[in-house]
Amino acid sequence: MKKLLLILTLVITSQTAFAQMFTKEKIKNLETFDKQRLTWGFYLGLNQYDYQFNYEEDLKDILVETTAGFSVGLVSDLRLTEHLNLRFEPGLFITQRNLQYDESYFNGIEFNDSDLLREVKSTYVHFPLLLKVSTKRINNFKPFIVGGFSTSLNLSSNENNPDDNSAGEFRTKKNVLFYELGFGIDFYNQWFKFTPSIRGIFAINDEIVRDEDPNSPWTGNVASMKTRGVFINFTFQ
Repeated sequence: MKKLLLILTLVITSQTAFAQMFTKEKIKNLETFDKQRLTWGFYLGLNQYDYQFNYEEDLKDILVETTAGFSVGLVSDLRLTEHLNLRFEPGLFITQRNLQYDESYFNGIEFNDSDLLREVKSTYVHFPLLLKVSTKRINNFKPFIVGGFSTSLNLSSNENNPDDNSAGEFRTKKNVLFYELGFGIDFYNQWFKFTPSIRGIFAINDEIVRDEDPNSPWTGNVASMKTRGVFINFTFQ
């Protein structure tokens, strides 16, 4: 589903861009929009979160099954210069990851099928502060790149739960720090600016909460567990 949406987004944006680039039409929509000091908007989108594991010993990888999640948020955009904008894009991101453990992790330990699977449901309140670097506007579109840092509060975190994996609870930390990189294209319509964009996020801090048993089959071999993900956002301003 993510690949299909990505292909459709690229096809639509590229066709529109080429159509505007080579057309003789020179009428600009929202000609003074980018001269405003502060603008507002909102976005809807899809997300796909993954985990990157680093291990203490060379055992079989923990497999991560990703799912498509939903995103919604607000945009405030501060114009710094003609080509630089500072953006704050708080949002709500809902996603789920399923962790599949190999049986070799339970060598000498009695287990059942449910012990091999951990469902990690996450609801993030996401706070990114981003720098947007744009090219010169060409007719009614303008490409850009964007990057910055963000922090998320995981409302589904069970960091303080006294139960751990021995009781079926896979625990993750509540606060996560990220850096983000992406690109997109601003399209100027008659009444609003529409912006499809793609962004990758990469966690800086370790997120796993380890079990009480240092030799736990679920967390004992994990040196670090960090989120990485892809956002496809559709912004309206």
